Amino acid sequence: MNPVLDSQAHGTFRNRLLRWYDVHRRDLPWRNTSDPYRIWVSEIMLQQTRVGAVLDHYRRFLDRFPNVNSLARAREQSVLAAWSGLGYYRRARNLHAAAKVVAFERDGQFPQTAAELQELPGIGRYTAAAIASIAFGERAAVVDGNVERVLQRVTGDPNLGKQQTWQYADALISPKRPADFNQAMMELGATVCLPREPKCLVCPVVDFCLTRGVHERTPKEIRKTRAVAYVLARHNGSVRLVQRSKDASLMAGMWELPEMSDPNGASPVARFKHSILNTDFDVTVYMVEAENGRWVRQTRLSKLALTGLARKVLRHFELL
Repeated sequence: MNPVLDSQAHGTFRNRLLRWYDVHRRDLPWRNTSDPYRIWVSEIMLQQTRVGAVLDHYRRFLDRFPNVNSLARAREQSVLAAWSGLGYYRRARNLHAAAKVVAFERDGQFPQTAAELQELPGIGRYTAAAIASIAFGERAAVVDGNVERVLQRVTGDPNLGKQQTWQYADALISPKRPADFNQAMMELGATVCLPREPKCLVCPVVDFCLTRGVHERTPKEIRKTRAVAYVLARHNGSVRLVQRSKDASLMAGMWELPEMSDPNGASPVARFKHSILNTDFDVTVYMVEAENGRWVRQTRLSKLALTGLARKVLRHFELL
């Protein structure tokens, strides 16, 4: 019988996983709090983003917006500026919109169940379950990419459907320690049950696994390459920037350096590699005059919602 379907084995699975988690869990700042605001911010930041890339952004974001009321009252440009570098900016806009609902319509009180949390902008089933279990102790299972991979390996079914995966996760979750169990499942997938090289020898639940290290190779992502050139124009302590259209499909409303179509014999002052989604950019920067855009004082740059690439260039030249 599949171990996941054997209810008698659930307790042993939970105990082994939780004992492992108690010893091996990473010390992450959002694990040292039960504040739903801080947990919510971390969960939104961690969507499609590595933990290492989130840590500094998380600390800076909370320094600037320490509670839901301060976030709700902020200007959108200030929120995007604090988010700059994390990408997927729709997350920041939804975070801002949800903060307004909690602050102004719910008197600063977060919903305490997964079902209610899903009514807030930008909060889906996974995020709602994570917040409800970690902040409020609700027995609500989470399924992210890591948990899905663990359950596929345990069941031996690489094509396990979404609905079945959620059912298995619901069946396994610890009734006494739902928050720790959810985080343990995610931690296992992130540090042991890896996509390409699972560390089966140190897995606490390897006895329940039908795959035991045999796994399907995921097809390599087809990436695009593109060469782009930008102008770094400076004058009297100001830098020329342009703002993306408010209805742009990518990074709407963000500020960036003016793009350059023809270097016209100018010599580059810097070259960068930069990636956005599935595209790798070869970036060349020229320090010449620019006619489009507007002058922005260097002292204001840190307050603007800059694209990640613009931030990278400005930091290189010690302007930010």
